[in-house]
Amino acid sequence: MDSGTDAALTSLGDPTRARILSLMRSSPDGRVLVGRLATELGLRQPTVSHHMKTLLTDGIVTREPEGRQVWYSVAPDAADRVDAILGRPREATSVDLDRITTDLRSRFGERVSTDQIREVVADSHARLSATDAPLLASRTFSFAASRLEAVAAASANTSETTPNVLFVCVQNAGRSQLAAGILRHLAGDTVTVRTAGSAPTADVRSTIVTALDEIGVSIGDEFPKPLTDDAVRAADVVITMGCGDACPIYPGRRYLDWDLEDPVGKPLTAVRGIRDDIDQRVRGLLAELFVDTPPN
Repeated sequence: MDSGTDAALTSLGDPTRARILSLMRSSPDGRVLVGRLATELGLRQPTVSHHMKTLLTDGIVTREPEGRQVWYSVAPDAADRVDAILGRPREATSVDLDRITTDLRSRFGERVSTDQIREVVADSHARLSATDAPLLASRTFSFAASRLEAVAAASANTSETTPNVLFVCVQNAGRSQLAAGILRHLAGDTVTVRTAGSAPTADVRSTIVTALDEIGVSIGDEFPKPLTDDAVRAADVVITMGCGDACPIYPGRRYLDWDLEDPVGKPLTAVRGIRDDIDQRVRGLLAELFVDTPPN
């Protein structure tokens, strides 16, 4: 990883700086004033100036004096690195919720009512829209399908023997994705694996994708998803990672809290250590789930 990427990771490890850059990218002309940022963020102007100075020093933003005002914008050379960490800005797109509902009804219509399918689709779209997620239409379909699978599983009166594990962290972009990727890799379809975040971001972090790829684990088409009651209800085991009391408690579920370092803002070398810690915990969990022959 080059020094520029390291600087971006370090700078954006602070949520206020990440928010500053998000507001900067979403402004009409891509530039902002410190005073206006302070008002929008609800912070004192010296505090915002301090964060801006760090971003400027790290080469993440540029400074453009214009009369008595000073404008800041994302540095052109840093734009790709910022996009990799924050996710690419989502362009306004048309989402055909009726089409999504119809397609999901063909899959779930015999197990879930049409009204509930429509409600889950609308709610999934609203939740993902709040995260500035890209690929909004396809992700709405995938998120709603995952939720409807959970709803159907929770309401079915069957002797289902496949364990269902839910991993929850804050942004659903780091620890939970590492754990889920490794468990899917080891267990295949012998375990149903879901993830969620108490405050999900737009995309899985690039260092997480790289750290998993190094050990032969693909992130596939996974993306950050909001935590929902239906995901918790469908789970046999709920594993939280730094998200406090965000998970609702339901009887009959096993709840574990894994005390793990947060990979946000960490370089790849540190993320590897977190990955390896999670790998050992997942292997222990897999043994406890009594999966006889997990795939290699």
